[in-house]
Amino acid sequence: MIPLDLNGKLALVTGVGDNVGFAWYIAKALQAAGARLVFACHPRLMGIVENILERDADADTRVLPFGAGDLKVEKVLACDVSFDTFADVDEKTRNDRRYQRHGDFSIQGMMDTVAKDFGAVDILIHSIAFSPEITKKAAETSRQAYLTALSVSSYSLTALLRAAQPLMENRPQGAVALGLTYLGGDRVVPHYGGGMSTAKAALQMDAKQLASNLGPKKIRVNLISAGPYASRAARAIGRKCEAKNQSSLMRNRIFRIEKPCVAPAMAARLGIERRLYRVRTGNRKRRGIRRLRHSRRCGHPGGREKSPGELP
Repeated sequence: MIPLDLNGKLALVTGVGDNVGFAWYIAKALQAAGARLVFACHPRLMGIVENILERDADADTRVLPFGAGDLKVEKVLACDVSFDTFADVDEKTRNDRRYQRHGDFSIQGMMDTVAKDFGAVDILIHSIAFSPEITKKAAETSRQAYLTALSVSSYSLTALLRAAQPLMENRPQGAVALGLTYLGGDRVVPHYGGGMSTAKAALQMDAKQLASNLGPKKIRVNLISAGPYASRAARAIGRKCEAKNQSSLMRNRIFRIEKPCVAPAMAARLGIERRLYRVRTGNRKRRGIRRLRHSRRCGHPGGREKSPGELP
């Protein structure tokens, strides 16, 4: 078991689409620390995730780190973060058979199910990003693709937290929302187009605003910039981006193996820590973790003296 205690805490992990992405490894780290899990997946990926959780062929990917057993997910829910409520769903999507069987797959519909079945959320993982034109340069990106990238990749954090706020606010030990960002939100990264760089920059600013807005309600908001990883999402960008990831992996001591290890461990720690951090890894001059500020500066009472036995 990871030497952190998340026993009794419920983690809602959004954006799970396979067993090789950051969301999957973060979920395993959280459960290895004792957390209970609920997955929220895009409706078109529900069957894939459910099969991974049941098939014998994928049993090895369900093994938790630190000898903590096998991954157990209490519920898998459909959620398309493009829609805040079911009333927002367009007619074409409603009539799509891949969506119809899931009922209310909007953000509010998913949160209503979580509220009914579990009553509260202690940890919210935001691992969602999409642009239909990610392989195009900024100058070639259409307005619709640009707005889609911002809506799905950035605004979804705000929408999820707004819907989850009644389930997260004023928890006994506070609650935390954790999202994933990327170097492309800070500087120009070739081959990371389609509005995604702007979306990550927006996500970073939104996280700061949300931390300030929700800190007084004992909800912490953090982001992890996890560095290069050859996930399926990265491969979708193209061969040049995949080659860049592989080159970074070879140069960076932290990511010599092609499995994410730092981000999941930090996700587990941030699930219990009462401070706000910025996590920096990957192709940066200064790798590792740099404390950004105490949550108290955002109105959260977590900036306090450590109690005996608390992690440094």
